[in-house]
Amino acid sequence: MSDVFAGLAETVTSAVETVENNPVLNISIFGAFVAVTMFIVIRASRNNKTAADYYAAGRSFTGPQNGFAISGDYLSAASFLGICGAIAVNGYDGFLYSIGFLVAWLVALLLVAELMRNTGKFTMADVLAFRLKQAPVRMAAAITTLAVCFFYLLAQMAGAGGLVSLLLGINDAIGQSVVVAVVGVLMIVYVLIGGMKGTTWVQIVKAFLLIGGALVMTIWVLALNGFNLNTLLESAVAASTSDPKDAILGPGLQYGKNPWDFVSLAIALVLGTAGLPHVLMRFYTVPTAKEARRSVVWAIWLIGLFYLLTLVLGYGAGALVGPDAIKAAPGGVNSAAPLLALALGGPLLLGFISAVAFATILAVVAGLTITAAASFAHDIYANVVKKGNVPPDGEVKVARRTVLVIGVLAIVGGIGVQGQNVAFLVALAFAVAASANLPTIIYSLFWRRFSTRGAVWSMYGGLAAAVILIVLSPVFWGTETSVFKNVGTAIWPLNNPGIVSIPLGFFLGWLGTVTSSRKEDPVKAAEMEVRSLTGYGAEKAVDH
Repeated sequence: MSDVFAGLAETVTSAVETVENNPVLNISIFGAFVAVTMFIVIRASRNNKTAADYYAAGRSFTGPQNGFAISGDYLSAASFLGICGAIAVNGYDGFLYSIGFLVAWLVALLLVAELMRNTGKFTMADVLAFRLKQAPVRMAAAITTLAVCFFYLLAQMAGAGGLVSLLLGINDAIGQSVVVAVVGVLMIVYVLIGGMKGTTWVQIVKAFLLIGGALVMTIWVLALNGFNLNTLLESAVAASTSDPKDAILGPGLQYGKNPWDFVSLAIALVLGTAGLPHVLMRFYTVPTAKEARRSVVWAIWLIGLFYLLTLVLGYGAGALVGPDAIKAAPGGVNSAAPLLALALGGPLLLGFISAVAFATILAVVAGLTITAAASFAHDIYANVVKKGNVPPDGEVKVARRTVLVIGVLAIVGGIGVQGQNVAFLVALAFAVAASANLPTIIYSLFWRRFSTRGAVWSMYGGLAAAVILIVLSPVFWGTETSVFKNVGTAIWPLNNPGIVSIPLGFFLGWLGTVTSSRKEDPVKAAEMEVRSLTGYGAEKAVDH
């Protein structure tokens, strides 16, 4: 079996070199995707006149359509490339990521989807400021939203540059920086022209491509193993480099040394999703709360199907390519899915998967950008600076300018973090969402007594705790995979701050409320409770 494994690894490596020297196919497929989606975006942009059109796509999407868009938004490069690689190398522990990401949607469905749609208008801050003091709550919510979006953006942009070496054969830093800039420019064009409607259609197309490509590869892998999952797992065990070899079938390979690290990460993943601003904003693109519920149910089915496919793809990559070949390839564990595509279907399938990977990054950064622009233009400019006195097209003009600024910052930041460990960026985004956004959302929706001080303390405190603990963690200091490699010693022992920062966010929300002398308006609290649970009055408030 070792001879077979060595032969497969050698074949795959030589094939990768051949494709790297001839990247025209990959660029052509990616260019075709860009051309098709750009046409869709231009068609969708015809009615982008009001803020509701630009931010919420005129609330014109059905539940199933929005479900595909949500899954397109959620299944980022980390889901497709990262999880496949994690399963290929670490087996069972890698699959725990999939479980965490999927279970998180049950929290979103049961706690926030319908209630947010009934209570809000365009952004998360609309819900939080419904019955609290406008200016401080909107400012805090906008800052946490921008923080989550920016760190998520950096991770996606850096991922684009990191994958270039494998997919297009560009190995130098200047070439990778050019690709990051190209992705940033395309992102700006998509959002400026298409707004939320154009971005949503890009997400839908990307979801079809991603799930379709993963399904084809999954069937192919199973066919090679006689459609017998047990045979596939035996092949993966035979190719494994772990000691013992069957360790990839059980827990502990990645998190055995420090299970608290996994607990902290799991809490952040499960709770963070319900506080991700670009996911929450999707609930406003449907006309009713019922469609918001339907969209989340569709998203759960689609995302659940995809994560089941990653189990086969991950173990398939481990069996057909081998963990050593994956770790040695440009891009490291992120190369598992492309290398599997190369082993299965040669350069053509690799070209398609390359295009899907870039499409994934492009679609996610577009969604993040419009969310950040909406938060600044709607929450800070329109409601804090102008106190609601904004002409009909004023918000949209500011949002478009904000897109340009965010795009430039994302390009510069993405170039700046090339070659660095970007895991902390994703961890920080989820940790901030779970620590700062979720406690305030839950309290606002379910606790009548919740006060402005509680909201502000919770958001700023959760944000500060998450950032400080990550800066003090092994993600930054003291290990081979740290941002500052083998420099200093981490004060905080866990890679993710969720186990401390999330309870702290909830605690500060409670403490700020019980120590607040200012009582909130009980009439507004009652109105919010009725509207969130029944939807009564929501449509009138949203449309006018």
